[in-house]
Amino acid sequence: MSDILEEIVAHKRIEVGRSKLQKPATTLYKEVEAYIEAGRHEVISLSDRLRKSDSGIIAEFKRRSPSKGWIKESGLPDVIPPSYASHGASGLSILTDEKYFGGCQEFVKTARPLVGDTPILRKDFIVDEYQLFEARLIGADVVLLIASDLEQEECRTLAHTAHELGLETLLEIHTEAELDYVGDDIDMVGVNNRHLGTFHTDVATSFQLASLLPKDYVLVSESGISQPQTVRELRDAGFRGFLIGETFMRQDDPGQALGDFIYSLKFKV
Repeated sequence: MSDILEEIVAHKRIEVGRSKLQKPATTLYKEVEAYIEAGRHEVISLSDRLRKSDSGIIAEFKRRSPSKGWIKESGLPDVIPPSYASHGASGLSILTDEKYFGGCQEFVKTARPLVGDTPILRKDFIVDEYQLFEARLIGADVVLLIASDLEQEECRTLAHTAHELGLETLLEIHTEAELDYVGDDIDMVGVNNRHLGTFHTDVATSFQLASLLPKDYVLVSESGISQPQTVRELRDAGFRGFLIGETFMRQDDPGQALGDFIYSLKFKV
Protein backbone atom coordinates (compact mmCIF):
# COMPACT_ATOMS: atom_id res chain seq x y z
CA MET A 1 0.00 0.00 0.00
CA SER A 2 1.16 3.52 -0.72
CA ASP A 3 1.45 6.19 1.95
CA ILE A 4 -2.00 7.80 1.78
CA LEU A 5 -3.76 4.44 1.62
CA GLU A 6 -1.69 3.19 4.55
CA GLU A 7 -2.72 6.29 6.47
CA ILE A 8 -6.41 5.78 5.71
CA VAL A 9 -6.38 2.09 6.59
CA ALA A 10 -4.37 2.66 9.79
CA HIS A 11 -6.90 5.28 10.88
CA LYS A 12 -9.78 2.97 9.96
CA ARG A 13 -8.44 0.24 12.25
CA ILE A 14 -8.23 2.75 15.10
CA GLU A 15 -11.76 3.93 14.29
CA VAL A 16 -13.13 0.38 14.38
CA GLY A 17 -11.39 -0.19 17.71
CA ARG A 18 -13.12 2.87 19.15
CA SER A 19 -16.46 1.65 17.82
CA LYS A 20 -15.96 -1.67 19.57
CA LEU A 21 -15.37 0.13 22.86
CA GLN A 22 -18.60 2.09 22.43
CA LYS A 23 -20.57 -0.97 21.30
CA PRO A 24 -18.96 -4.36 21.96
CA ALA A 25 -19.02 -6.81 19.05
CA THR A 26 -21.31 -9.20 20.92
CA THR A 27 -23.88 -6.43 21.34
CA LEU A 28 -23.71 -5.45 17.67
CA TYR A 29 -24.03 -9.07 16.53
CA LYS A 30 -27.15 -9.55 18.66
CA GLU A 31 -28.67 -6.37 17.22
CA VAL A 32 -28.03 -7.60 13.68
CA GLU A 33 -29.51 -11.01 14.49
CA ALA A 34 -32.67 -9.34 15.80
CA TYR A 35 -32.74 -7.00 12.79
CA ILE A 36 -32.61 -9.91 10.36
CA GLU A 37 -35.12 -12.03 12.29
CA ALA A 38 -37.54 -9.09 12.30
CA GLY A 39 -37.24 -8.83 8.51
CA ARG A 40 -36.26 -5.20 8.78
CA HIS A 41 -34.58 -5.10 5.37
CA GLU A 42 -34.45 -7.76 2.69
CA VAL A 43 -31.11 -7.46 0.91
CA ILE A 44 -31.46 -6.38 -2.74
CA SER A 45 -29.04 -7.81 -5.31
CA LEU A 46 -26.91 -5.20 -7.04
CA SER A 47 -25.27 -7.80 -9.25
CA ASP A 48 -28.66 -8.91 -10.54
CA ARG A 49 -29.68 -5.30 -11.22
CA LEU A 50 -26.50 -4.66 -13.18
CA ARG A 51 -26.94 -7.80 -15.28
CA LYS A 52 -30.42 -6.67 -16.29
CA SER A 53 -29.81 -2.92 -16.62
CA ASP A 54 -29.22 -1.21 -19.95
CA SER A 55 -27.32 1.60 -18.24
CA GLY A 56 -25.65 0.02 -15.20
CA ILE A 57 -24.98 3.32 -13.44
CA ILE A 58 -24.07 3.13 -9.76
CA ALA A 59 -24.52 6.73 -8.67
CA GLU A 60 -22.33 7.77 -5.77
CA PHE A 61 -23.16 10.08 -2.89
CA LYS A 62 -19.69 11.48 -2.26
CA ARG A 63 -19.38 14.81 -0.51
CA ARG A 64 -15.60 15.00 -0.17
CA SER A 65 -12.35 13.44 -1.39
CA PRO A 66 -8.90 13.42 0.25
CA SER A 67 -7.27 14.90 -2.84
CA LYS A 68 -9.85 17.53 -3.85
CA GLY A 69 -11.46 18.51 -0.57
CA TRP A 70 -15.18 19.21 -0.38
CA ILE A 71 -17.16 18.40 -3.51
CA LYS A 72 -20.61 19.17 -2.11
CA GLU A 73 -20.45 19.81 1.63
CA SER A 74 -24.13 20.73 1.68
CA GLY A 75 -25.21 17.46 0.04
CA LEU A 76 -27.99 15.74 2.00
CA PRO A 77 -28.58 11.97 2.21
CA ASP A 78 -32.36 12.43 2.23
CA VAL A 79 -32.22 14.46 -1.01
CA ILE A 80 -29.51 13.25 -3.38
CA PRO A 81 -29.71 9.42 -3.06
CA PRO A 82 -33.53 9.42 -3.48
CA SER A 83 -33.13 11.71 -6.48
CA TYR A 84 -30.58 9.33 -7.95
CA ALA A 85 -33.01 6.44 -7.46
CA SER A 86 -35.91 8.30 -9.10
CA HIS A 87 -33.71 9.28 -12.06
CA GLY A 88 -32.80 5.71 -12.94
CA ALA A 89 -29.74 4.66 -10.94
CA SER A 90 -29.20 0.89 -11.04
CA GLY A 91 -27.56 1.15 -7.65
CA LEU A 92 -26.28 3.66 -5.12
CA SER A 93 -22.86 4.02 -3.54
CA ILE A 94 -22.82 5.93 -0.26
CA LEU A 95 -19.54 6.91 1.40
CA THR A 96 -19.52 6.18 5.13
CA ASP A 97 -15.94 7.24 5.92
CA GLU A 98 -16.06 10.50 7.85
CA LYS A 99 -12.45 11.69 8.20
CA TYR A 100 -11.41 11.48 4.55
CA PHE A 101 -14.69 11.49 2.61
CA GLY A 102 -17.14 13.47 4.74
CA GLY A 103 -19.55 10.56 5.08
CA CYS A 104 -21.08 8.56 7.91
CA GLN A 105 -23.09 5.40 8.44
CA GLU A 106 -26.19 7.44 9.21
CA PHE A 107 -26.29 8.48 5.55
CA VAL A 108 -27.09 4.90 4.51
CA LYS A 109 -29.62 4.54 7.31
CA THR A 110 -31.32 7.78 6.24
CA ALA A 111 -31.40 6.95 2.54
CA ARG A 112 -32.52 3.31 2.85
CA PRO A 113 -36.29 3.88 3.30
CA LEU A 114 -36.29 6.69 0.73
CA VAL A 115 -34.81 4.88 -2.29
CA GLY A 116 -37.28 2.03 -2.73
CA ASP A 117 -35.75 -1.15 -4.09
CA THR A 118 -32.54 0.46 -5.31
CA PRO A 119 -29.58 -1.46 -3.81
CA ILE A 120 -27.05 0.44 -1.69
CA LEU A 121 -23.30 -0.16 -1.53
CA ARG A 122 -21.65 0.83 1.73
CA LYS A 123 -18.50 2.50 0.36
CA ASP A 124 -15.76 2.36 2.96
CA PHE A 125 -12.46 0.75 3.84
CA ILE A 126 -13.55 -2.59 5.29
CA VAL A 127 -10.82 -4.09 7.47
CA ASP A 128 -12.81 -5.94 10.15
CA GLU A 129 -15.91 -8.14 10.20
CA TYR A 130 -17.40 -5.70 12.71
CA GLN A 131 -17.96 -3.30 9.79
CA LEU A 132 -19.91 -5.97 7.89
CA PHE A 133 -22.36 -6.26 10.76
CA GLU A 134 -22.62 -2.47 10.87
CA ALA A 135 -23.41 -2.46 7.14
CA ARG A 136 -26.20 -5.00 7.60
CA LEU A 137 -27.69 -3.05 10.48
CA ILE A 138 -27.85 0.27 8.62
CA GLY A 139 -29.58 -1.27 5.61
CA ALA A 140 -26.75 -1.70 3.10
CA ASP A 141 -27.02 -4.42 0.46
CA VAL A 142 -23.40 -4.56 -0.71
CA VAL A 143 -19.98 -4.01 0.84
CA LEU A 144 -16.73 -3.02 -0.84
CA LEU A 145 -13.61 -5.12 -0.26
CA ILE A 146 -10.45 -3.41 -1.53
CA ALA A 147 -7.67 -5.84 -2.42
CA SER A 148 -5.00 -3.21 -1.68
CA ASP A 149 -6.22 -2.99 1.93
CA LEU A 150 -6.27 -6.69 2.72
CA GLU A 151 -4.29 -9.91 2.70
CA GLN A 152 -5.85 -12.56 0.44
CA GLU A 153 -7.00 -14.82 3.27
CA GLU A 154 -8.33 -11.84 5.19
CA CYS A 155 -10.33 -10.78 2.12
CA ARG A 156 -11.75 -14.28 1.63
CA THR A 157 -12.81 -14.49 5.28
CA LEU A 158 -14.55 -11.11 5.11
CA ALA A 159 -16.32 -12.06 1.86
CA HIS A 160 -17.54 -15.30 3.44
CA THR A 161 -18.86 -13.49 6.51
CA ALA A 162 -20.57 -10.91 4.29
CA HIS A 163 -22.40 -13.71 2.48
CA GLU A 164 -23.41 -15.30 5.77
CA LEU A 165 -25.06 -11.97 6.62
CA GLY A 166 -26.80 -11.92 3.23
CA LEU A 167 -24.68 -9.06 1.89
CA GLU A 168 -23.23 -8.99 -1.61
CA THR A 169 -19.55 -8.22 -2.18
CA LEU A 170 -17.79 -5.96 -4.65
CA LEU A 171 -14.07 -6.75 -4.83
CA GLU A 172 -12.03 -3.76 -5.95
CA ILE A 173 -8.74 -4.31 -7.74
CA HIS A 174 -6.20 -2.00 -9.36
CA THR A 175 -3.60 -4.34 -10.88
CA GLU A 176 -3.30 -7.68 -12.64
CA ALA A 177 -1.64 -9.19 -9.56
CA GLU A 178 -4.76 -8.52 -7.50
CA LEU A 179 -6.80 -10.84 -9.72
CA ASP A 180 -5.67 -13.57 -7.33
CA TYR A 181 -8.16 -12.15 -4.82
CA VAL A 182 -11.11 -13.18 -7.00
CA GLY A 183 -12.78 -16.30 -5.63
CA ASP A 184 -15.68 -17.71 -3.65
CA ASP A 185 -18.12 -15.26 -2.07
CA ILE A 186 -17.21 -12.47 -4.52
CA ASP A 187 -20.23 -11.25 -6.50
CA MET A 188 -18.76 -8.41 -8.51
CA VAL A 189 -15.24 -7.44 -9.54
CA GLY A 190 -14.51 -3.74 -9.81
CA VAL A 191 -11.57 -1.96 -11.37
CA ASN A 192 -10.85 1.35 -9.71
CA ASN A 193 -9.44 3.73 -12.29
CA ARG A 194 -8.22 5.98 -9.49
CA HIS A 195 -4.99 4.91 -7.83
CA LEU A 196 -5.71 5.20 -4.11
CA GLY A 197 -2.16 6.21 -3.31
CA THR A 198 -1.56 8.94 -5.87
CA PHE A 199 -5.23 9.65 -6.73
CA HIS A 200 -4.24 9.72 -10.39
CA THR A 201 -7.25 8.63 -12.47
CA ASP A 202 -7.15 6.94 -15.85
CA VAL A 203 -10.04 4.94 -17.34
CA ALA A 204 -7.44 3.12 -19.44
CA THR A 205 -6.89 0.96 -16.34
CA SER A 206 -10.27 -0.71 -16.91
CA PHE A 207 -9.56 -1.32 -20.58
CA GLN A 208 -6.10 -2.71 -19.81
CA LEU A 209 -7.50 -5.25 -17.33
CA ALA A 210 -10.73 -6.04 -19.23
CA SER A 211 -9.45 -9.07 -21.13
CA LEU A 212 -7.95 -10.54 -17.94
CA LEU A 213 -11.07 -10.26 -15.80
CA PRO A 214 -13.20 -13.35 -15.16
CA LYS A 215 -16.23 -13.19 -17.44
CA ASP A 216 -18.51 -15.12 -15.04
CA TYR A 217 -18.53 -12.18 -12.62
CA VAL A 218 -20.35 -8.88 -12.96
CA LEU A 219 -17.62 -6.39 -13.85
CA VAL A 220 -17.68 -2.80 -12.61
CA SER A 221 -15.56 0.14 -13.72
CA GLU A 222 -15.09 2.73 -10.98
CA SER A 223 -14.08 6.40 -11.03
CA GLY A 224 -13.02 8.81 -13.75
CA ILE A 225 -16.08 8.24 -15.94
CA SER A 226 -17.61 11.48 -17.18
CA GLN A 227 -18.96 10.78 -20.68
CA PRO A 228 -21.70 8.41 -21.93
CA GLN A 229 -19.42 7.33 -24.78
CA THR A 230 -16.93 5.99 -22.24
CA VAL A 231 -19.69 3.86 -20.71
CA ARG A 232 -20.57 2.48 -24.15
CA GLU A 233 -16.94 1.56 -24.79
CA LEU A 234 -16.57 -0.03 -21.36
CA ARG A 235 -19.75 -2.04 -21.92
CA ASP A 236 -18.31 -3.31 -25.20
CA ALA A 237 -15.23 -4.39 -23.20
CA GLY A 238 -17.39 -6.50 -20.87
CA PHE A 239 -18.28 -4.17 -18.00
CA ARG A 240 -21.86 -4.04 -16.72
CA GLY A 241 -21.53 -1.59 -13.84
CA PHE A 242 -20.20 1.98 -13.90
CA LEU A 243 -19.62 3.77 -10.61
CA ILE A 244 -19.85 7.52 -11.09
CA GLY A 245 -19.70 10.11 -8.32
CA GLU A 246 -17.97 13.44 -8.88
CA THR A 247 -19.41 13.88 -12.39
CA PHE A 248 -22.88 14.12 -10.81
CA MET A 249 -22.04 15.52 -7.36
CA ARG A 250 -20.40 18.64 -8.80
CA GLN A 251 -23.65 19.61 -10.52
CA ASP A 252 -26.34 21.77 -8.91
CA ASP A 253 -28.82 18.90 -9.19
CA PRO A 254 -26.95 15.56 -9.09
CA GLY A 255 -30.10 13.51 -9.68
CA GLN A 256 -31.04 15.46 -12.80
CA ALA A 257 -27.43 15.22 -14.00
CA LEU A 258 -27.72 11.44 -13.70
CA GLY A 259 -31.01 11.47 -15.60
CA ASP A 260 -29.48 13.51 -18.40
CA PHE A 261 -26.47 11.18 -18.52
CA ILE A 262 -28.65 8.08 -18.84
CA TYR A 263 -30.75 9.76 -21.55
CA SER A 264 -27.58 10.58 -23.51
CA LEU A 265 -26.32 7.06 -22.98
CA LYS A 266 -29.49 5.45 -24.29
CA PHE A 267 -30.11 7.77 -27.21
CA LYS A 268 -26.48 8.58 -28.07
CA VAL A 269 -27.07 12.30 -27.75
